[in-house]
Order: sequence, then C-alpha cells, then structure tokens
Amino acid sequence: MPLRAIIFDAYGTLFDVYSMGVLAERLFPGQGKTLAEMWRDKQIEYTRLRTLSNTYKPFWEVTQDALVFCCRKLGLPLTLEAQNMMLGQYAKLQPFPESLEVLRELKGKGMRLAILSNGNPEMLDAVVESAGMKDVFHHVLSVDPVRKFKTAPEAYQLGTDVLGIPAKDVVFVSSNCWDICGAAWYGYPTFWVNRSGAPLEELGVTPHGEGTSLSDLRDFVRQRNEAAVPGSQ
Repeated sequence: MPLRAIIFDAYGTLFDVYSMGVLAERLFPGQGKTLAEMWRDKQIEYTRLRTLSNTYKPFWEVTQDALVFCCRKLGLPLTLEAQNMMLGQYAKLQPFPESLEVLRELKGKGMRLAILSNGNPEMLDAVVESAGMKDVFHHVLSVDPVRKFKTAPEAYQLGTDVLGIPAKDVVFVSSNCWDICGAAWYGYPTFWVNRSGAPLEELGVTPHGEGTSLSDLRDFVRQRNEAAVPGSQ
C-alpha cells in the first residue's frame, strides 16, 4: 500500500529549538549556545526519567525544570523575567525555512498530515499558529492524554488511533534519531531529518529514509508510493 499519511515530530523537526540560543546569548553573553544545547538535552532526559518512573508532568513544566537546572549548573543568574522570556520563546520558535512549503506541497498531493509531539496542547497550538501552519495539519497531537512521553508505545499509538490508518501506511518524520527508533519499534516506516550529519544510534534501527532537510522527504514519499503502485513509474 502507498503511504497515506505523515506524522511529524515538532521540536527540532519543524521548529528550530536551537534558535533559542540567540535569546540565551542576549541574556547570558558567551553562554547562549552552551545553555541552549544543555537545556534541550536535559529537557529530553527529564521526559525519559518521568516516563520510566510514571511521574508525568506536562512538557511545559518539564521544560521549565530543565532550564532552572541548567542555569544552576552553569552558574547563570536566572531571574524570573529571564525565565519567562526563555519559556515564552517556545511559543514562537522559528520554523525551518523549508517547513511550510514542504508541508503545503505534501498536503496538496493528498497526504494527511499530523504532528505528534511531547509538547502539551497549549505549547503546540501557540507555535503552530505563530508559524502560520494552522491550516496545514489535519491533527496536532500531544502525548498529554496518555501521560507518557515518547518513546513510550502509548505515545506513538495516538497517531494510528486518531488517523485510523495502520502504522505501516504512515511515515513518521523526526530529526531526533531516538524518536525515529521509538517510532520504528512501534511499527511506522520512518524518515530521519538528519540536519547535523549525526551518526546513527546503536539501537538496531535503520530509518527507511534519511535526508538533511524536510525537502528530501518529498522524494522519499514519491519514490515509496511509486514503488507501491505497479506501473506508476
């Protein structure tokens, strides 16, 4: 069967989380890049720990906790004003330059598009609207209803449940290789947006497709669907 839908991770895939470094540098000169990278790593670490321990908190709170820890770790004076500025930036993260064009093209070809993210609904609604993507997606899904973060299988199941399409007919797209692994274990074909040229995780998973930007996803979907329909090439 050809692919019928595409599920996208949000942070790092459609929206540039490391653009936070610009604001961080303004607030903490000389430490912006370090803080942005450490914050992202700690944020993801906390989602894993909370899922493993069944101590769920909404992603907004996890993100705040990670920021407070990282500033303490780096010895940075995090005022309430600076904290609110940093967290508020999550509502208006910049999309990657090709994101909107690729999404509109894929939707125009009849693909059903969804986001499946660790972000809680309020965070996702804000960033999607800010990026002008509100009319592009059929569904914007948060893991919040299952109270488990990716890579829990219950999180990935939200996609198949809402779309009503078997996992094998839906491609899952992420820039995070750990997320690609989780989606593949659940049963999705996967496309890894490997923007930084990172090595593959040693977890026994090879993505079905890989590219350096979302633009490469268009060729992957076309080739996959042509191969699924005899005589289409």
